[in-house]
Parts: sequence; C-alpha cells; structure tokens
Amino acid sequence: MTKADLVDKVTGLGDLTRRDGEIIVDTLFESVIGALQSGDKIEIRGFGSFRTRQRNARIGRNPKTGEKVDVPAKRVPFFKPSKELRDSVNPSGIKATPKAAAEVDPHHPPAM
Repeated sequence: MTKADLVDKVTGLGDLTRRDGEIIVDTLFESVIGALQSGDKIEIRGFGSFRTRQRNARIGRNPKTGEKVDVPAKRVPFFKPSKELRDSVNPSGIKATPKAAAEVDPHHPPAM
C-alpha cells in the first residue's frame, strides 16, 4: 500500500475531498515524525508503538573495496506491533518463535 492508496481509503470513508484526505494523512505522518525527532514515544492501542533506539558506534566494512569504515552512533526509528496486530497477521495456531534471550545483537541493543 502506498501513501496515495492510504489517502484514497481515508477519502472514501466519508464526505471528504482528496485534498482533505491528503491533509489528514500528512498530519498523522508529520506528528509521528515530530514526536520521534523530539525523543517521544508514540503508542497506538491495538496497533503498536513507535520509538527511537540508540545504535552504538562500530567499525563497518565497505563491501566494494573491503576497507574498514567508522560508523558513528545514531538513533533509529523502531516499531513494535501490538499483540492484537501480531495475532491478526499470523494465522491461528501458528506462533512466532521468539529469539533466545542470549541472542542480543551488539549493534542493536534493546530499547531503554
């Protein structure tokens, strides 16, 4: 689904013009982006939560030349789906296999 498809869905829900639908979708996205930029967490019950995670600085490798490259620390957006969303996406009876607690990626530490 693209942003245009989402605008069409919003516009089709009521007596809205396409421009009104665009404003609604843009406002939603801008609000989420603004909150993440300021370090806030967004929680939408029944859907999931958005937050930022800190990635540590590391030494990477240029795949083309093979030379080592310093990758600085940075914040990245992270989405965690709600239990309701996960259950609606997975067919009943099939459970997702959780990662073992010992399997922590050193480049992507868990959110604080």
